[in-house]
Amino acid sequence: MTFLFTDIEGSTRLWEERDEQMNLALARHDEILRGRIAAHGGVVFSTAGDGLGAAFAVVTDALASAIEIQRDLLAQRWPDGVRIAVRMGINSGISHERDGDYFGSAVNRAARLMSIARP
Repeated sequence: MTFLFTDIEGSTRLWEERDEQMNLALARHDEILRGRIAAHGGVVFSTAGDGLGAAFAVVTDALASAIEIQRDLLAQRWPDGVRIAVRMGINSGISHERDGDYFGSAVNRAARLMSIARP
């Protein structure tokens, strides 16, 4: 499996300073990410705050999804004072699925890569 993890950079500050605009922006963010992930055969299996985790059977599908997401986010007109920049981590490897969730070092590495990435 190939795993894609995402997180909005600086989202805590945006929520504190622009709560209403951020609520609108997050709805559009979610629509873009979920649409592109599904279009490439991925499945969202985890959400936390403004980030998500998705699983793909084919590594090139995960990569294509990530590229299209970034392009869509850059082209999007966001509410005043909000700029959505998303960091991502992708990793492939053996994992274990249980009750719709995934576990193992491949999942953990994808999450760690996302945490050090920059949009």
